[in-house]
Amino acid sequence: MTYEEYLDEVTTLLTEMYKLSDEAAIKYVMRAQAADYFTLHDDDPAMRTQERAIQDAKTVFEQRNKSRPEIYRKNKSK
Repeated sequence: MTYEEYLDEVTTLLTEMYKLSDEAAIKYVMRAQAADYFTLHDDDPAMRTQERAIQDAKTVFEQRNKSRPEIYRKNKSK
């Protein structure tokens, strides 16, 4: 998949796995992208797999909510 498709997939997974709104999931991915989390994905197409997207969605969500445990617990239990 293209880099843009990959980011879309991670965004979709965030909405499905953690019951985030589209708007919130987009913000999570945009923040991760701004922090250069996805830089290697842009350079290496082999990193853009479905399995990696699931892993990255979990990482992006957990990193974003590390300092907000009440949000993490609430969404993880769904």
